[in-house]
Amino acid sequence: MSAHRYRARSSVVAALAISGLLAAGLSGCSSTASGQDEPDEQTAPEQTETSLVVATNLQKTSGVPVDKRLEVTATGGTFQSVVVSASEAGKLAGKLTSDKTRWLASGLLEPATTYSVKTVSTTEDGTTQRDVTRFTTADLSLDQQTWADIAPLDGETVGVGMPVIVTFDVPVTDRATIEKTMKVTSVPVQRGAWHWLSDNEVHWRPASYWRAGTDVTVDLDINGVPAGGGIYGQESRHIEFHVGDAHIYRVNAQTHQMRVMENGTLLRTIPITTGKPGFTTRSGTKVIIEKHRVKRMNSETVGIAEGNPEYYDIDDVEYAMRLTYSGEFIHAAPWSVGDQGYANVSHGCTGMSTANAGWLYDMTLRGDVVEYVGTDRPMTFSNGWGDWNVSFDDYREGSAL
Repeated sequence: MSAHRYRARSSVVAALAISGLLAAGLSGCSSTASGQDEPDEQTAPEQTETSLVVATNLQKTSGVPVDKRLEVTATGGTFQSVVVSASEAGKLAGKLTSDKTRWLASGLLEPATTYSVKTVSTTEDGTTQRDVTRFTTADLSLDQQTWADIAPLDGETVGVGMPVIVTFDVPVTDRATIEKTMKVTSVPVQRGAWHWLSDNEVHWRPASYWRAGTDVTVDLDINGVPAGGGIYGQESRHIEFHVGDAHIYRVNAQTHQMRVMENGTLLRTIPITTGKPGFTTRSGTKVIIEKHRVKRMNSETVGIAEGNPEYYDIDDVEYAMRLTYSGEFIHAAPWSVGDQGYANVSHGCTGMSTANAGWLYDMTLRGDVVEYVGTDRPMTFSNGWGDWNVSFDDYREGSAL
């Protein structure tokens, strides 16, 4: 138990009444002023003590580890109330046990913060007792804390292929401890799993595409949680997002067509062109990562230098939607309209007319699914949001739990 104890005592001590003086040679009795005899000895009543001790589970009052879950206990009485607070961090949530002798914190502590523990208790004899104690947590540098970014954004409406993506700015080496604090829930309920790509990035996806109209909540209760190697979670996160209509775009590089599906209904078949020999478009399941109404596209970003016959630098490519980190986009390609529907002439992107690209851009959400077939070059897991290119059984093998 902690050395930080606060004790209140109430003692009933009777005054010792001595009716006579004892001296050498005196008899065993003496007379009072009234002449009445008094007992030769009077025994003092037994001293009684009522004691209530309030203690914490902390071993010190400074440098307290942030991953300590505070407990406050009452011995010799019960709590009426326990309030733990800090001017910087507000109140620390917690609950009393049913017998009101113990208070347990619901969360962990903030670094470099002084907390006060204020209790009101009732002793066994009914006396009200108030106690106050304070402690200060250890300071942590930013290098000792890891911050979690989450995609999608809070309140965003996304496509049915959108994974939950958590990116840590400082590596997490104790993946299991951190993963235990991370939860994804949805209405309607859909089972899913976490998959670690690295110590800095972990994804969550359902077993199959999200159901259209699903509401999703992501809770990362990582604040103060050990992340391994002396690193702690910096702040807990909570976001909510909505899944929109089921947009699935099916591209066939052999027939040079894209079939645009919404909630299972074919809306339009679009003539397209994909990558020519040497720049083959990847087959597999891709997800829309980002959208740009207008984007500059320069071949140097994909390793084609100026002076190369394949070099290009186009300032104003319209309706560009990224599919891979390596540079595959869907976009308007008015320069190749004559080949669209007939031949593959691009550097790997999926080109279509400006009118079709604008129509598709307007309906597309981040997280919409684009399924490619017809080439011998496979989509890889880490080149974009490639979460759907492995089976769900293989996917959940990437969990730390």
